[in-house]
Amino acid sequence: MHNADTSTALLLRLRQEKEAAMKGGIYHRIQVDLTYNSNHIEGSRLTLEQTRYIFETNTLGITTQSTNIDDIMETVNHFRCIDYVIDHADTPLTEEHIKSLHAILKNNTSDSRRSWFAVGDYKRLANEVGGETTTQPEDVQKRLSALLEAHNRIEKVDFDNILDFHVQFERIHPFQDGNGRIGRLLILWQCLQNGIVPFIITEELRLFYYRGIQNWGHTNGYLRDTCLTAQDNFKDILQYFRVNNNN
Repeated sequence: MHNADTSTALLLRLRQEKEAAMKGGIYHRIQVDLTYNSNHIEGSRLTLEQTRYIFETNTLGITTQSTNIDDIMETVNHFRCIDYVIDHADTPLTEEHIKSLHAILKNNTSDSRRSWFAVGDYKRLANEVGGETTTQPEDVQKRLSALLEAHNRIEKVDFDNILDFHVQFERIHPFQDGNGRIGRLLILWQCLQNGIVPFIITEELRLFYYRGIQNWGHTNGYLRDTCLTAQDNFKDILQYFRVNNNN
């Protein structure tokens, strides 16, 4: 799970391939896989092929059904969010970084035109997730600030620390919408930063992932096992692209 060499090698490779606008490498693969799966979990109707096509050509290609403009915008924006993570992954997480990711994700979406929706800022209206209450708008800043402070104080961040941060972040639910996607982008950030092999939650793992978040705190094994499965899948990708992986 924990191998600084792998993560350093991966971050370096991602930066090189991003800089070179290289197609068909691990940067390309992460962009398409993470964007497709993270958006799909949140209800995007775009297919994996459409997501790949948008990334490769910046066009949608042939589509036989009406396609939601927000799905397209949030796909393009998510690619930019991953770039932001790659660019900043070796710096400590801050509230400003998290707000910047949200501003990028929601740029030019229909949400950005709603008077009550704060793009790049914390929610103004109370919200629930999966029927569970979340932090009230007036308490978000204080709670998130405390979460970041506690996390940034950990001397050697491990797998469970990242999962715990993710669950606490989702329970705070700081934004009006986009919390799941921002939370999963932060997982990539923290993995790259701490020498931990990243992982992507796929459609197949979605229900186990939700169950894991819900039960975290009394049955941590649910989320841990789900994310370890996702991590094993990612190790296969690292191996295929010959990124240093001695785990």
